Amino acid sequence: MSHSYRAISWNRQKRHYDLVLWCLILLYLVLFIVLHFKFFPEATIEIVLIRATGTLAALLLHLILSIGPLARIDTRFLILLYNRRHMGVSLFIIALFHGLLNLVQFHALGNTNPLRSLFTSNTHYGSFIHFPFQVLGFFALLILMVMAATSHDFWLKNLTPSIWKSLHMLVYLAYALVVMHVMLGVVELEHHRNMLLLILFGMFWLIGIHMYSGFGEWKKDKLLQSLTADGYLAACHTEEIMENRAKIFTANGERIAVFKYDGKLSAISNVCRHQMGPLGEGRIIDGCVTCPWHGYQYKPEDGCSPPPFKEKVTTYRLKVVDGYIYINPEAHPPGTRVEPVLFENRQ
Repeated sequence: MSHSYRAISWNRQKRHYDLVLWCLILLYLVLFIVLHFKFFPEATIEIVLIRATGTLAALLLHLILSIGPLARIDTRFLILLYNRRHMGVSLFIIALFHGLLNLVQFHALGNTNPLRSLFTSNTHYGSFIHFPFQVLGFFALLILMVMAATSHDFWLKNLTPSIWKSLHMLVYLAYALVVMHVMLGVVELEHHRNMLLLILFGMFWLIGIHMYSGFGEWKKDKLLQSLTADGYLAACHTEEIMENRAKIFTANGERIAVFKYDGKLSAISNVCRHQMGPLGEGRIIDGCVTCPWHGYQYKPEDGCSPPPFKEKVTTYRLKVVDGYIYINPEAHPPGTRVEPVLFENRQ
């Protein structure tokens, strides 16, 4: 967390992340170029660079879209999620270089403006097989540019998390455009069946892990239904929650995280105010609920971030009867203090 805006809030982990990321990027480019000239020595350097940056951009896009569901399936992938935006900006830089190379190679050497040539050199807009695939890549690049430009927390704060999240969901539209861009490019120009098979494998991979992680979330989502006379919902036994951890329940369409710590229980919204991360999958660190995505913290008793931060989440009342936890599904306004419930720890 940071209480002031910086171009990049560097820390040791981010420096290592970016160093490893760009070392792997450069290694991929070098290996691709060397191997391409070894097996296809007749190719020009311009074409090799176009292919190298294009395949790398497609690979990074698949990796970025895989991180979310993989982090849900296995928490060891959270380290990739923490700095995913850095990977997204890197993807845009590579995709931009790929686009500029194509624009220069295929549209800048004539008498027509390169951008005009991009849209008019192939006018088969009514054909599927001969559709101008470079135009699809152009619009995918525009989406990546908007996402890279708004990846900073300044835009997250001023656009509000819900609008920012909706804007960045356009990555799936960009992915669809990239898939069509690659597939039509293979059909019209490259005629490499292996590339077609790889992009299809990537597409089915993403569909598969998104469905698997979504089903896992559905199974973990415990819907509270047994309403007591005083308006509380039965949740679980206190021993079912690990120390400094939480269980997530759903009531009135909202997810509630019930945390157990120091012989006490508190319930807050499961949704982090930063990027809507799952607070209930985090843990108590230094007395605060810590989001597993980017480390944003909230006090469990009132849902407020520790000073000087100002984020707040909704809170809920709890009660314990014979070791069993009950939740009042009526949410209190964000930042409302609710006295933690004490319970008898049998351990």
